[in-house]
Amino acid sequence: MADTDDKGLKKSLGFWALLSYGLGDILGAGIYALMGKVAGAAGMYAWLGFAISLLAAAVTALTYSELVTRFPRSGGEAFYTQQGFRWPLVSTVVGWLVFCAGTLSLSAIAVAFAGYLYDWLPGLPTAFTTAAFILTLGFINFWGIRESSTANIICTAIEASGLIIVIVVGIHFLADHGTGTTSTASAVSDMQKADWIGIMQGAALAFFAFIGFQDMVNVAEEVKSPRRHFPTAILSALGVAGLAYIVIAIIATRVVEPAALGASSAPLNDVVAIASGESSLQQLFPVIALFAVANTGLLNFVMASRLLYGMAVQGLVPNGLAEVHQHRRTPHWAIMVVLLAALALALSGTLDYLAGSTSTLLLIVLFTVNLALIMIKRRDPESGHNGFRVPMIVPLLGVAITGGVIGFAQASALMTSAGLIAVGVGLWGIRRFFNEARHL
Repeated sequence: MADTDDKGLKKSLGFWALLSYGLGDILGAGIYALMGKVAGAAGMYAWLGFAISLLAAAVTALTYSELVTRFPRSGGEAFYTQQGFRWPLVSTVVGWLVFCAGTLSLSAIAVAFAGYLYDWLPGLPTAFTTAAFILTLGFINFWGIRESSTANIICTAIEASGLIIVIVVGIHFLADHGTGTTSTASAVSDMQKADWIGIMQGAALAFFAFIGFQDMVNVAEEVKSPRRHFPTAILSALGVAGLAYIVIAIIATRVVEPAALGASSAPLNDVVAIASGESSLQQLFPVIALFAVANTGLLNFVMASRLLYGMAVQGLVPNGLAEVHQHRRTPHWAIMVVLLAALALALSGTLDYLAGSTSTLLLIVLFTVNLALIMIKRRDPESGHNGFRVPMIVPLLGVAITGGVIGFAQASALMTSAGLIAVGVGLWGIRRFFNEARHL
């Protein structure tokens, strides 16, 4: 029987379930659309852009690994920044930003799912499909973390099969036709001719494909042995996803010209179409994409609801959101809040502008989390410690790298992030006012 208690979240996730959760969140829908954009910026060196972004993600993953083994509980970034800064304002704003990013991402994914399904089954009302999608994910989330994990494992296997198809047919094509594009051999061998500005721009884009690993911390309280399983699971998830991205980038840019990939709305589908020449595989890919999008949406839903639950336990948001359903052992009120917010955003038709700011919000959060670990480590001499620990250079590198990537963000994304930070500060001020008034 899973380890649990009468009031807390049910501990149901082992190493493999946690690894699948991380893989499903990292792989998700991103690589199916992002490959073309990275190739358009970095050209034949798209693989190097993914390699650089993998390194950047791995540094922050090490930071998260220490934080989880120190504090194995839900609440994630909000809790870690509270431990680091010891100022509710910072932890409230960070939790608010993560919640905004997760809810906006879920809403955008719902709209994307409706679009994919409409292309596959024309005639379905997109508003109905969008609402049904969010409601279905909400029900799975409410039913239990084990059921959510099972759905995630199934979807992860399906979306991973799509990437395997790309790799297999791509390798077979290159074996029969050589490199596929002109001057590939010289491009690979002569690094001095590489466009490093384009490569770094591609790396900034590719970093967004790895965003999702940080969501794993929000189910730490539902992991059977977080101190033992989490560091291995998060680094393994990043390693497997990163290796797949690099291999697919090498294949894709040799089957299809990078410029053509950059202009495509379905780059991996183009790779499969040229490499296989089989219409059956071309028809299969939209279905795989539906599962990839649905899986990313489910994991965003789980993350956002567990984040609200953890913040409520800390007293940063209304205490009612910390309630756990008597029978399902899931945070039902937190799930309901996320569901209603995602429905409102997805059906409003105003997601395009805000969706572009999601990655910037998360990068600001990662920057702050690295700072939090630096402050925690300075207070703790770490003599006689137990669990996973990293040297101080790791969070310092995390601050430098995430801060540098934020520098690539568009001005509009930074303005949106600044506005949401201001809202978070306002929410903290309102809550503090009512708390003080209650004690008068």
